[in-house]
Amino acid sequence: MTATSSKNRVIFLDLLRAFAVINMVQGHTIDVLLGSQFRDLSNPFFLIWFSNRGLTAPIFMFSAGTTFMYLFRLQKVSFAENPRVWRGIKRAFLLIGLGYLMRYPTPYIFYFKNVTAVQWDVFFVVDVLQLIGFGLLYIMLLAYIAEKLKLSDYIVFISGVLVIIFLYPICEKIVWTNYLHKALAGYLSSGTHSNFPLFPWLSYLAAGSFLGSYLAKNPTVFRTTKFSFKLLGSGIGLLLLSLIGNVVEVALYGESKFWTTSPNLVFFRLGLVITFTSIITFIASRINSIPRVLILLGRNTLLIYVVHLVILYGSPWNLGIVYLFDKAFNPFITILLALAMIGLMILMVLGIHKFNIRNKTLVT
Repeated sequence: MTATSSKNRVIFLDLLRAFAVINMVQGHTIDVLLGSQFRDLSNPFFLIWFSNRGLTAPIFMFSAGTTFMYLFRLQKVSFAENPRVWRGIKRAFLLIGLGYLMRYPTPYIFYFKNVTAVQWDVFFVVDVLQLIGFGLLYIMLLAYIAEKLKLSDYIVFISGVLVIIFLYPICEKIVWTNYLHKALAGYLSSGTHSNFPLFPWLSYLAAGSFLGSYLAKNPTVFRTTKFSFKLLGSGIGLLLLSLIGNVVEVALYGESKFWTTSPNLVFFRLGLVITFTSIITFIASRINSIPRVLILLGRNTLLIYVVHLVILYGSPWNLGIVYLFDKAFNPFITILLALAMIGLMILMVLGIHKFNIRNKTLVT
């Protein structure tokens, strides 16, 4: 495993993306295999794992937004001339299409006679790939607005974050299926059992785009300790804001909705993500190179996401592990199998690199 020079790479983005994808793989694997009797929140080890899972998606999306906008803003040309506009649009529709393909209701492309209502409902659920696809379109729209109105990226991106966060509780209260088909309603709230509706999840991609723009305009800042402390201060500030907001919410409404539909939960998670990112940047500022495999993991997040989900949950064309061993193992065996799944993903990306197989990345 060779180390790769980082002179022209933002090391902390490689580390952040590698962590996000490894954390995602272990989280899904353990969630599928760990026996129900071991899922006890009073157990500190399970509580730590469960809390970590709650941050996996925000970290994954934050890093995706950061990476895309960093590469987007490195192109010192107008929006219309930026080659990453068309590339981003193609990538967005690829992700949206793959998201639906993985939940396709039948193994036959054009034969729907035996598809049940439940299968259609599952097909219309909005998941990570659709979210990131629309997220890329959203942050490109924000970049376009910033250019056309001659506004700072930072003002527009922060506004884009806040709009999503504060519309979140409003959208969650509306029964969208009264006005829209389930295929569209799933993008606006979790009422149709969508895992990742646009509200509030787009906020993490938009927040990441803020950081990506900042990095592109300050290309050496990530190597400084001062940058890490700025991120740390921002993260702690958001954590304090969420806690103060919760106190205000309780005072105004007599109850806390912190863990349900409160914007304070989004600020809290975003604060944790940025605080964690500050730690990664501090580590990265102390090293000059990282193992090549970590870069490859971050570069192949889309492939890893699709392959490990097909193995675990199946697809219209194969049965997944969940159908054979759903919640079947004790913690020791489950952890071993999670490590095996991570190892399999590492072998896959090393093989792709060795044989120079062309592969679509998630956002680049």
